[in-house]
Amino acid sequence: MSPETKAKIDSLIEQNKILVFMKGTKLMPQCGFSNNVVQILNMLGTPYETIDVLADSEIRQGIKEYSSWPTIPQIYINGEFVGGSDILIKMYQDGNLQETVAVALA
Repeated sequence: MSPETKAKIDSLIEQNKILVFMKGTKLMPQCGFSNNVVQILNMLGTPYETIDVLADSEIRQGIKEYSSWPTIPQIYINGEFVGGSDILIKMYQDGNLQETVAVALA
């Protein structure tokens, strides 16, 4: 990954309390896993931002290297990598996601 791509990802994560790197946008997810993440965050009613990795191939590949996580979507909360769709679903079911989001937004 280029230093410019790393700097761009660093900046995006720092600027957004809850950030999802996904295929598509929160208004139009382009894969089922991304849609799952959007649905969960919408149910929580929390503000979040999304980055469409399909619109930027450098970000699409770079985020995988950045997090050492091979799949999309990827969720960052308060600057920390949380995981992908499966992890977010489990956290939501366990009640941990609601707590993590509340702490991040406090």
